[in-house]
Amino acid sequence: MAVREVDIDFSQDLLDYIEVWKEKPGNLIMMLHRIQEEFGYIPREAAIKLTHLTGVPLAKVYGVVTFYHFFKLEKPGKHKIQVCMGTACYLKGGEDLIQELENLLGIGVNQTTEDEEFSVEAVRCVGCCGLAPVIVVDGEVYGKLKKDQLPEILAKHRGE
Repeated sequence: MAVREVDIDFSQDLLDYIEVWKEKPGNLIMMLHRIQEEFGYIPREAAIKLTHLTGVPLAKVYGVVTFYHFFKLEKPGKHKIQVCMGTACYLKGGEDLIQELENLLGIGVNQTTEDEEFSVEAVRCVGCCGLAPVIVVDGEVYGKLKKDQLPEILAKHRGE
């Protein structure tokens, strides 16, 4: 059964990248990284278009996307919140930060607020163990956090 053609715009840079990589070893992961870089996630339409451009079966594309936790199938919020759950952060209250974010935002891990403002994900280690517990919001690191600091951090980013 052939996968239907879809209408999604790939930038010329992305099309050129796929053209360069489509015949190389390890190509699928590299092309998916680039698609996610462009869209912030892997839209279904982009996965389908990739199959048309490369001949890689859609099942294989989804096999890779669902195997690696790095790839996202849902559009993230405008502000991405990463809660470190590495050993130091976990032991110093990372789970409490996740629970408080759930209370404040009304969403769980790997979800996006209804207004698409925030998304939350648990990550393994962000390399700031001395600052545990840590969250990263849009690349900005917040360390030695207490739950009561989260509303102020969210308010700061909501206004951006």
